[in-house]
Amino acid sequence: MELTTVWFIIIAFLWTSYFFLEGFDFGVGMLLPVLGRDDTERRVVINTIGPVWDGNEVWFIVAGAAMFAAFPEWYATLFSGFYLPLLAILLALIVRGVAFEYRGKRDDPRWRARWDLAIFVGSLVPAFVWGVAFANIVRGVPLDARHEYAGTLADLLGPYALLGGLTTTALFVLHGAVFLALKTSGGIRFRARRVASVAAVAAIASGGTFLLVTQFQQGKPVTWLTVAGAAAGLVLAAVANRNGREGWAFVGTGAAIVLAVATLFLALFPDVMPSTTVAAHSLTTENASSSAYTLKIMTWVAAVFTPIVMIYQGWTYWVFRKRIGTAQIPAAKARKAEPVR
Repeated sequence: MELTTVWFIIIAFLWTSYFFLEGFDFGVGMLLPVLGRDDTERRVVINTIGPVWDGNEVWFIVAGAAMFAAFPEWYATLFSGFYLPLLAILLALIVRGVAFEYRGKRDDPRWRARWDLAIFVGSLVPAFVWGVAFANIVRGVPLDARHEYAGTLADLLGPYALLGGLTTTALFVLHGAVFLALKTSGGIRFRARRVASVAAVAAIASGGTFLLVTQFQQGKPVTWLTVAGAAAGLVLAAVANRNGREGWAFVGTGAAIVLAVATLFLALFPDVMPSTTVAAHSLTTENASSSAYTLKIMTWVAAVFTPIVMIYQGWTYWVFRKRIGTAQIPAAKARKAEPVR
């Protein structure tokens, strides 16, 4: 197998891991004002992802770095042509991270309400914009002979791209609701299951439509299998959630996200960014890649460090595997903001 193909697979794996892990993070953030009826319950919701949310974002950084090193032409075209959407994602992630740290710095309901809103917006924006971005990558964008983006922001907001954004938003809300049902006890757990039942309908409708459109426009025979698998995962999640089997419901939502992302990357290959103007202007795994020597060195580095990262993150989830509820939340105490050094 060519190293360019190997690195396309590695990058697909990194993005899939990011959406699987950060997907329920975003879902939890979007559900914070829905499931948290008071400050104690909102703290329970936040604490379900408190130990892991920043580790989940590492996959985004690694995926971007791998694209830069393995396919610099792809990275340059994507991050320049999609500058405003990616800037919106980065700003939202920054605001979200600050909100997690600062909401408890002052014992003031209005202070916390503002940061809770920041968590909600900081979760909603990336969840939607990532779907828009990847829908455009698969569908293709206007590229000129120098492989530079030749369109406008409006070109990125077509019906198919917006449907992609709605799909990722609905999937992540469902993924987050199931995760909360799996990780909490008491009233939050049961309300999360009710929300998951509603979110499952939205995810099946939007996700099914998006994947079928993708299949008929860009799909290959093999992607019928991943489309069918993603649909089966959503059905499994809905049925398991209704029967109170949160573990199996989480398996279902996770499988749906993994197979949906796999569908996009399989439909994309061997292109990495198709051109909608002239097919010859498309970026592929061959004309967008680094040198063979660079890819060889990167392969050895990935072979050593990727298993270490996966083992460490798996251990983290194992340590924080137990359910939490309002009984485990201590009384709120205001903390003074530390001076900037």
